[in-house]
Amino acid sequence: MSPLFSHADSLHPRPTGTSAAAHLSPAFPGRAPWGTAGKLRAWQQGALDKYIEQQPRDFLAVATPGAGKTTFALTLASYLLHNHLVQQVTVIAPTEHLKKQWAEAAARIGIRLDPAYSSGPLSKDFHGIVVTYAGVGVNPMLHRNRTEARKTLVIMDEIHHAGDSKSWGEACFEAFEPATRRLALTGTPFRSDTNPIPFVQYEAGGDGIRKSVADYTYGYGHALADHVVRPVIFLSYSGNMRWRTKAGDELEARLGEPMTKDLIAQAWRTALSPQGEWIPAVLQAADRRLTEVRKGIPDAGGLVIATDQTVARAYAKMLREITGEKVSLVLSDETEASKRISDYAEGTSRWMVAVRMVSEGVDVPRLCVGVYATSISTPLFFAQAVGRFVRARKRGETASVFLPTIPMLLGFANEMELQRDHVLDRPKKDGEGLFDEEDRLLAEAEKANDGPDTGSEEFSYEALGSEAVFDRVLYNAMEFGMQAHPGSEEEEDYLGIPGLLEPDQVQMLLQKRQHRQIQRSKARPAEEADLLELPAEERPVVTHQELRELRKELNALVAAWHHRTSQPHGTIHNELRRQCGGPLTAQATANQLKARIGRIREWATAG
Repeated sequence: MSPLFSHADSLHPRPTGTSAAAHLSPAFPGRAPWGTAGKLRAWQQGALDKYIEQQPRDFLAVATPGAGKTTFALTLASYLLHNHLVQQVTVIAPTEHLKKQWAEAAARIGIRLDPAYSSGPLSKDFHGIVVTYAGVGVNPMLHRNRTEARKTLVIMDEIHHAGDSKSWGEACFEAFEPATRRLALTGTPFRSDTNPIPFVQYEAGGDGIRKSVADYTYGYGHALADHVVRPVIFLSYSGNMRWRTKAGDELEARLGEPMTKDLIAQAWRTALSPQGEWIPAVLQAADRRLTEVRKGIPDAGGLVIATDQTVARAYAKMLREITGEKVSLVLSDETEASKRISDYAEGTSRWMVAVRMVSEGVDVPRLCVGVYATSISTPLFFAQAVGRFVRARKRGETASVFLPTIPMLLGFANEMELQRDHVLDRPKKDGEGLFDEEDRLLAEAEKANDGPDTGSEEFSYEALGSEAVFDRVLYNAMEFGMQAHPGSEEEEDYLGIPGLLEPDQVQMLLQKRQHRQIQRSKARPAEEADLLELPAEERPVVTHQELRELRKELNALVAAWHHRTSQPHGTIHNELRRQCGGPLTAQATANQLKARIGRIREWATAG
């Protein structure tokens, strides 16, 4: 590959239009996917053409993770430098590791960026610098002075991070408001909050709600159709969880059953606890899946995304015992983290375990299997995490991501192809907040009769045990499979799906595997059925909103019984709990609520 600049003119590139950009690899710093060798991808060329035609000061490009945003940005930087439209480049990246990755990618085409810049004049050997958003926040005036001194292109990678805190957003605006050109990049333009993102245009729709407006968008659905990214198979695992509250009560719940947000959080954390059986079973299943994928993709790798360093170390130990191989452990505060990621990316070892550092932007194209072993539940983090596995290198590759049966995560998985925008004026969802006052009054009524069995102590907990059950496969917004025990023939059917398949072949094979599983179930005697043997599409995961409706129904019936008998609300709820079992109404599962609804209806009928 020819460099864009010779040594003699590297600091003063000559005008060449876009011809130099044509020499770029279509997917550097990764490998070119099937069908794109020797040219820019269609979306990259389309975005570049639009930019050259309009010559805007600000440009927001939204492209799904793995689509090649770095290639597009550096191609554009090459064009602007060669045509003397800018004199220097500043790249803002989310992490220290990505600073180095940007500098290495730019160096391959002759643009030299200093990833270690901190202050003072920049060496004449460089065309610009790479800094983090946090670094800009520390000294915005330093970067403003640099921006004012020369015509500057500012590339803001994953610009939604500029809204992570008010100070970061203000610093970015102060530092780069004088910039000649600003290019904003993101794979996920939405945030979980309503902090405005600097230099992003917002427009109000017919409903008056302001949403971000991209200048060019290339979504996951388009990238999938173009074979630029891999299709993702999500393998979901359920199972029973047990934990003890600070008050000494032991609670039990099954992942996937409708529960309150608090109970979901506790059951989720229990599943991820290294002391239980859920996470070891899921890691074993993921490793078996990786073995199958490596039959067609010999260097395929796996990544476990952990919540914190303690559990990350525990997961790495489990994987060493499962595989007998060394596991790459990446902890975000270690100075060797970047080197470990690079070594893993360039090697052929099986597994890497990391805390949040590898969730965004880190380029490891050989990652094919993932385990979502973190309790982070924002759509942005989920999309960025899954984005680590979708970068395609050749046609037919698929990605596999293992996750717990948590309604929110299954919803994210089923919405992979939806295009999202950043909403500033967030509307309330249907039903959101309708029962807040009713729930508060209910809690007070029960508190008056329940003694110590109330309050925040309910959720200070100790994990007691967990078990894993294969639950379902999600693919292309469809769900397949019946529940199966880890290690069973039924589970192996899904883990053994070939790693090299066309998207329509994946769906056809999943349908066949489910049909075979159903036939086996029908052939077994009824007394041997110890799991819920219904196809996934007939086992909808009940949402928190649906659970609220059950609570609303129970509360209405309790109120009616109060008017009929004059018994206090708290007394009625306590009697229902005594007869039906289970915790406070606010923490009861759907089945427990249904049992209480049925019991109070029996009272009404008998009376």
